[in-house]
Amino acid sequence: MAKSRFEYVKNFEADDSLLPHCWIVIRVDGKGFTRFSQEHGFGKPNDARALDLMDKCAKEVMQAFGDIRLAYGESDEYSFVFSKTCSLYGRRASKLVSLVTSCFTGSYVRFWGEFFPDTQLQWTPMFDGRAICYPTDAILKDYLAWRQADTHINNQYNTCFWALVKSGKSKTEAQEALQGTQTEHKNELLFSSFGINYASLPARFRKGSVVLRTKHKKLVKHLDDGTPVEREFSAPTVCHDDIIGTAFWKQHPELLA
Repeated sequence: MAKSRFEYVKNFEADDSLLPHCWIVIRVDGKGFTRFSQEHGFGKPNDARALDLMDKCAKEVMQAFGDIRLAYGESDEYSFVFSKTCSLYGRRASKLVSLVTSCFTGSYVRFWGEFFPDTQLQWTPMFDGRAICYPTDAILKDYLAWRQADTHINNQYNTCFWALVKSGKSKTEAQEALQGTQTEHKNELLFSSFGINYASLPARFRKGSVVLRTKHKKLVKHLDDGTPVEREFSAPTVCHDDIIGTAFWKQHPELLA
């Protein structure tokens, strides 16, 4: 009821508007997904079905929020980059975080059966969300580079770990064998002991997923006479490019424009 004597309670709401003229990153992250992946039989070290499902959810979020420039995902997390000029919901953190997280989580449940047709969902998957502001293009690129570097580090370790476990070692023995090892040692271990060239593994495992808006042309019916007309549409598309170097950003200057 507007203008009622109870309206004063609105004064207790905190102003959580995010800083203006900054990139907004909303990152969603799975809660308890180590156990979740075990209970639902995810393949180790990577399950392509689970990653496809995450990518599908990310595309759904991007279709729902036009202010998202790009998204980056790995394992059970996804980061969504909103433009500097985004004014959606007054840039309120609580609104943006809750809506993006709920859209992502709802999509995960909705499309589960499409990617895991023979596995019943045992319990409700949950994702937490947070909002971070980055004031410059350089810092935003460093954030995304950090997430992709994290993808490589985690994937290389997990690839070695599960190769050792599948060869007969216990999980404790595998952890001890990898403790303190560097990139070169892990690559040598994979190649000499298991014949695995780490660089030849699928890029999606090593580099994660980048979701961009790309333009597509398709035929639609003209509203007046129904004749086919070619129209251009923008749709989220997944790629697995390197975003740490400069080549990606030179190829897509519109992302930071």
